[in-house]
Amino acid sequence: MSTQHPDNVEMPFFAKQSHFDGEDEIKEAYYVFSHLDIEEQMWDFEGKEVDDFVIKKLLSTYPEFFRNNVIGQDVRITPRVPNPEVERDEAKLLAETLEMIPRSFDYARKFYDDPSPPIFEIIVPMVTKSEELERIYLFYRDFVAGKSKLTLADGTRVGDWLGEFEPETIGVIPLFEDIPAMLRCDEIAGEFADGKFDSMRVFLARSDPALNYGFIPATLAAKIALQKLYDLETDVHPIIGVGCPPFRGSFDPENMHALVEYPSVQTFTAQSAFKYDYDFGVARKAVEELRDSGPDKPQDVEVDETIIQRLSAEYRRRVPQIAEFVNETGKFVPKRRMRKLHIGLFGYSRGDRVRLPRAITFCAVMYSIGFPPELIGISALGDKDYEDVCESIPTLESQMEFVLSHFNPESLRIVPFEDDVKRAMELFDFEPREDYLIATGRTINSIRKQNGIGDAIIESGKLRRFLG
Repeated sequence: MSTQHPDNVEMPFFAKQSHFDGEDEIKEAYYVFSHLDIEEQMWDFEGKEVDDFVIKKLLSTYPEFFRNNVIGQDVRITPRVPNPEVERDEAKLLAETLEMIPRSFDYARKFYDDPSPPIFEIIVPMVTKSEELERIYLFYRDFVAGKSKLTLADGTRVGDWLGEFEPETIGVIPLFEDIPAMLRCDEIAGEFADGKFDSMRVFLARSDPALNYGFIPATLAAKIALQKLYDLETDVHPIIGVGCPPFRGSFDPENMHALVEYPSVQTFTAQSAFKYDYDFGVARKAVEELRDSGPDKPQDVEVDETIIQRLSAEYRRRVPQIAEFVNETGKFVPKRRMRKLHIGLFGYSRGDRVRLPRAITFCAVMYSIGFPPELIGISALGDKDYEDVCESIPTLESQMEFVLSHFNPESLRIVPFEDDVKRAMELFDFEPREDYLIATGRTINSIRKQNGIGDAIIESGKLRRFLG
């Protein structure tokens, strides 16, 4: 699944400026289908402006391609919508987004002789209970598609007047972004599916749990959640949201650690850095490899959940000490998409009144000064914990070698977490990249002088091949 996450340093050839606008994202959908051979494009209404005429524009702009690659069958557009339980200011945008589904079906009906619904599923973020899914499912069925059955005062049936509102129902994909909800995802998904679906897709986040609780807790929580989903009576097709750095999932075209760590996952996200910060041939080959690999049983993880609690407690204790610095420096991270403020969970508006930017910006700031956020809180990892965690996360040593290769000791002047660095170096190999030491040193000097910070962040981002 291609996504619109703004984690790329380089812009693609079809973009007109330093960030994507609405027309660029239409081109992007065509590009990932036609060139990268990715089967699905997330269309993100949650947290950003987006074009709700995407189906009409794709069919009218690229008719030859889409006659041979049917939207809804061969390729998919899957909207991510606001969750009105959390994003109250965007609640009515949900209704507007759902209304585009029957309209898009009308465009497809005109274009194809025997159309399938071009959009038949939506992704709902920040899910914490089954009622959030049920309400959206019922709202679409009864008040969007259900309008067809209404009769006006003069006796006119709405479906006869405006045309039928189809499809009659849609699939609702829960996106779990908070560790407590992830550890209950089987219960929540099972309650929603009961009596309605024999199978469903369930989406697990990796970035936001890491921002909220730390790298290792987020990784372990995702593994435990996948085990629980596998044991459900409902046939679950898991999706996992992974970015390039280990903090956000360790999924780039050259090191797809996520394939090893999450073997039962059906769908992995190819975010913007995956698509644009690597040579086209490398990215395309990685997609081919991914498509050739099928899902397997989840890894049997036997880890004491108190490890998650201890590591996340240490992480959460440390993060407030750097929040002001991250927020101030984050203003200089280049904006690749026109995103709005993402609200709701601990990572963005913390219960202890500490605010942080989005996970991509957080990673960009921390990596650009040479203090990768995977290090935060790792001092709480005891020797026995280390053995258990390495058994549960087979690629942990490889991931941490990558992390430490991007560490710059100068960053300790800004981030006073010497205990974390000391513990990481006791546990994992440390071989610094000389070019990256120079680049992150420039970022630190730029921050000190308050001059050229954005350029320095881009320079270091090009070396690591992701923005954040």
